[in-house]
Amino acid sequence: MEATKKTAEKKKPAVAVKAKSADGAAKPAKAPVVKVVKPASASKTKSGSVETSIKVPAGAFYGTGKRKTSIAKVWLFKGNGTIVINGQAIGDYLPTDIEVKQVLRPLQILGLADQYDAKIVVLGGGLMGQAGAAQHGISRALLRVSPDNRKPLKDEGFLTRDPRVKERKKYGRKRARKGFQFRKR
Repeated sequence: MEATKKTAEKKKPAVAVKAKSADGAAKPAKAPVVKVVKPASASKTKSGSVETSIKVPAGAFYGTGKRKTSIAKVWLFKGNGTIVINGQAIGDYLPTDIEVKQVLRPLQILGLADQYDAKIVVLGGGLMGQAGAAQHGISRALLRVSPDNRKPLKDEGFLTRDPRVKERKKYGRKRARKGFQFRKR
């Protein structure tokens, strides 16, 4: 009997208590005001990773690039050729010149390397995959700048997504296809 009373009490919805004014009329109670202040620099997500807020000027051109397991979000806007990847200069983030040249290649082919700035956020994969994803994202953002950019970018193969992803491991195997060592005798 007591158990049913407790469950019945839990099911009752909470009702706001009405306060009475001096003249006896009932007024609804005010809910407390809660201000949520999020730091401008970073905030934590459910997975525990830090999410940074990006300030991009209005009129930016956006493109998403992918390669293997890497994803790049790219914003292009008028500027002097500065490229920032994950909050760092491109030379600081990518260690070799090969990767830096790969990212800049679409802008150089179109002759726009010193006319646009880029803010890039890359996730997943290794540095080479991230560089390829950034190149793909820049190429797709350049399509939004002008549809005339499609032909030169398509001829160089910058608009094609690299679909190679590691194959999943199968049961009864060491890796995706390699079997366990077998010895007959």
